[in-house]
Amino acid sequence: MVKEGNKAPDFSGKNQDGKSVRLSSFKAKKNVVLYFYPKDMTPGCTTEACDFRDLFKKFKNTIILGVSIDSPERHRKFIEKYGLPFELIADENKKIAEKYGVWQ
Repeated sequence: MVKEGNKAPDFSGKNQDGKSVRLSSFKAKKNVVLYFYPKDMTPGCTTEACDFRDLFKKFKNTIILGVSIDSPERHRKFIEKYGLPFELIADENKKIAEKYGVWQ
C-alpha cells in the first residue's frame, strides 16, 4: 500500500477509448484522484462512480481516474450508461493494483 506522503507509482493503462494513459503525464499540471474498484456495473462500484460524477465540478484542477479489471469496452459502456465525466483505466492483468497494494 502506498503510504501518505510517498510518491505515487507511475503506471500506464488503456482508457475506455483504448488510448494509453500514463499517470506521470499529469505531473505538475493537475491533482489526481486515483480510485480503485472491483468491477463496472456492480451496485457499490456504480454508487462510488456516480458520487464522483455528482461531485465532479467541485474537483477543480483535478483529474479523476478510476481503475478496475474491466476491459476498455466495458468501461466505455459504464461511462455511457451513467454519464461519467472522467476516464476509467483497464487493469485487466492487475499490474496497476499490485503497484498500489490493492486487491491482495
